[in-house]
Amino acid sequence: MKKSIIVIIFYSILTCMHTVSAKDTKQSADKLFDSYKERFVLALWKVNPSWASSVGYHKYDNKLVIPNDKSRMRELAFCKANLDSLKNFKLSELSDVNMTDYYLIENQLKYSEWGIKEQKAYEWDPSGYNVCGSFADMLSNDYAPLDKRLHNFYLRMAAIPAYYKAAKQNIKNPTKEHTALAIEQNLGGISVFEQDLADALKKSHLDEKEKIKITARAKESVEAIKGYVTRLKVMENKNPRSFRLGKELYDKKFAYEIQSGYSADEIYQKALKHKQELHEEMYELTKELWPKYFNPGTMPRKKLDAIRQMIDELSENHVKADSFQSAIEQQLPALIAFIKNKDLIYIDPSKPLVVRKEPAYMAGVAGASISSPGPYDKNGNTYYNVGSLASWDKKKAESYLREYNHYILQILNIHEAIPGHYTQLVYSNRSPSIIKAILGNNAMIEGWAVYTERMMLENGYGGDRGVNSTEASPEMWLMYYKWNLRSTCNTILDYSVHTKNMSKEDAMDLLVNEAFQQQTEAEGKWKRVSVTQVQLDCYFTGYTEIYDFRQELKNKMGGNFNLKQFHEKFLSYGSAPVNYIKELMLKEMK
Repeated sequence: MKKSIIVIIFYSILTCMHTVSAKDTKQSADKLFDSYKERFVLALWKVNPSWASSVGYHKYDNKLVIPNDKSRMRELAFCKANLDSLKNFKLSELSDVNMTDYYLIENQLKYSEWGIKEQKAYEWDPSGYNVCGSFADMLSNDYAPLDKRLHNFYLRMAAIPAYYKAAKQNIKNPTKEHTALAIEQNLGGISVFEQDLADALKKSHLDEKEKIKITARAKESVEAIKGYVTRLKVMENKNPRSFRLGKELYDKKFAYEIQSGYSADEIYQKALKHKQELHEEMYELTKELWPKYFNPGTMPRKKLDAIRQMIDELSENHVKADSFQSAIEQQLPALIAFIKNKDLIYIDPSKPLVVRKEPAYMAGVAGASISSPGPYDKNGNTYYNVGSLASWDKKKAESYLREYNHYILQILNIHEAIPGHYTQLVYSNRSPSIIKAILGNNAMIEGWAVYTERMMLENGYGGDRGVNSTEASPEMWLMYYKWNLRSTCNTILDYSVHTKNMSKEDAMDLLVNEAFQQQTEAEGKWKRVSVTQVQLDCYFTGYTEIYDFRQELKNKMGGNFNLKQFHEKFLSYGSAPVNYIKELMLKEMK
């Protein structure tokens, strides 16, 4: 008996020693990896100064990388060196948080290598060359005194002629679609170096000699931009590359960019199935609402025709063209009040959200978007960019306003602002992992925004009693399903166009007749899928993974599940891929 006890004690001591040793090993490995991450990030900003500025790291604001062979070789060398460095760490010895950071760094490095060696968009996408956005941020964000920002603005402008000279040399067989976008956005961005800069100089304390010097360099910059645009307009391009990425490149880009537990094929099949489910839900709601709006009219026999008629009826309720932006501004306080009343998630009142007209250099891709400050500039403004309808003819504007009607406009604000993108990005900037903040996963970011749309309605948003509503109206649910069809059909469209050669005619049929979109919206989406790849998959993929994960936790935890705690815990991991967040949260629960 005594021998048995001694043996047990002996093995217990060994086990404790092993546990302590393993813990010490992890702590040591994590300490080394944390040091590596700091070096990696600082080196990353040297290679990508414009990216550094965009996330609030302003040490290299006066630098502009010339996009030539030399800079691409430097980036490849950076990737190879860091991939080699990662091999020095054993994943089994890292904490869960650092293991996730390891994967994110590795994925980013391999993605960069693939982009230069295989995708080679720098040869066929002229819209990739545009300095206007980064210069506009230097003027609009108050991260430093205006005079200092203008000084860096001046120094960075010195490289603009060489930048566009390299761009001209890089372009070989551009797509027609990306060429048109490059012309539109670069010409739109000229105002940054003319009107915006002139306004900033008036507010500055610089002397006249300095102002004249900056203005002269700005004129040189404008000439360089116009020269690039002229080259794109006149260059011979008898065999332009197709804007379609092709299945091989598409699958690889999906894997790198989405980082999902699903493949591109699997998420496409899920989207097809979900589209049918949404049609069934919408038809049931249409039958419920029909007597209210068409009594005693007879419903069309075909389901999609009946749904379309009901949507058209509800879409007549919309704001006027000249009050589109102001309507958005007025809705935001109502969203905040509802979230506070339902205790769904903490909204930080100290982080400013500014609604503004979409800058010209951003035009041509999306009608509404969020521009957020980076993790180094946490107190900077978050901008809600709203497309202007001022130059649109009456028919086109009416089509757009019917698309973003009284119901959809509210869902758009949930998605773009509160508690969607704006809220998630505030949380992301508070994440202790700088890696998860700067290497944010698009599927998680867009998926969260799509998830919040449904979550808000599930909690009663869009009901008759305002903040005290417990059930959204059938009208709001029907329009939500229409909106959710957009995310679903984004995936179907993107995959079909880039891997199955879907024609514009078939694409418009999908968007107008099956997703019930207005003609103007559908035309805009065709333009978008023509100049982007994989990005449209982010919405449905991320939404599916987040919603399924929440339901899994609710089933496991039963009455102990707390929605607010789930939201805040989920967002605390920064903008990491959903499957990584899921893994970390489940481990913590255990």
